[in-house]
Amino acid sequence: MPVQPKIALVTGASSGIGAATARRLAREPGTVLVLVARREDRLAELAASLPCPATWVAVDLTGEDAPTRVLAHVEAHHDRLDLLVNNAGAAWRGTFGETGWANVHRHMELNFDAVVRLTEALLPLLRRSAPSAIVNVASTAGRISRASSGAYSASKFALAGWTDALSLEEAPHGVHVGMVLPGFVPTEGFPQAELRQKALTRLILSSPEKVADAIYEVGPGGRFERYVPRPYALAAYLRILTPRLVRRVLGGGGGSTFTPSTPRR
Repeated sequence: MPVQPKIALVTGASSGIGAATARRLAREPGTVLVLVARREDRLAELAASLPCPATWVAVDLTGEDAPTRVLAHVEAHHDRLDLLVNNAGAAWRGTFGETGWANVHRHMELNFDAVVRLTEALLPLLRRSAPSAIVNVASTAGRISRASSGAYSASKFALAGWTDALSLEEAPHGVHVGMVLPGFVPTEGFPQAELRQKALTRLILSSPEKVADAIYEVGPGGRFERYVPRPYALAAYLRILTPRLVRRVLGGGGGSTFTPSTPRR
């Protein structure tokens, strides 16, 4: 009896964590991928390098018609969707006093609103394909905030809270919803240049491949939440148990670090 293909869609697939996730999923027998990002040349190159069938949609997920375009592509090529990985995101550092509401808005538009809109469009298909899964890639910054990263944290806090509720709501429909919370991971969009300059701080960096493994654990593996690296969960726990200590450790560093154009995943 032929094996039913497993259709997985990965956003932000043109580089970094998204590309690593596509490669990780492609290792599983029967996987068929749908790659989503803005840069079509990167998507085509990645698809050609994978050991499994893959198609792609080149689209800016903040666009008004983006969810319907992605849904139309999936339905044109497949009759099901087994896994949705909401990975696309970006960060533009700067204090609120310097960058104001505009910086909060663009973070929310991509890191939260776009995820919600795409999930809404694909959820009926995921329900029809149940058992299926959604993995939202949040961040350790979605549990603990630092100066000059408040807008990014706001978008990831929102994503974390929404994911928790969605997990409870969709379980009766056979859709598993989980979340991965990476710490500092050097990628094209998040180069972590300051941390890579010193031997000590390089020790706290992870890799896109390790995040991809965690995404697999949370999606097909059925886990609900995974920090990468695992010890980063301690920071989230300490934020609840000893908030004054955490604020003291994170204090300072609130000066201008505004980066005007960090690339998106």
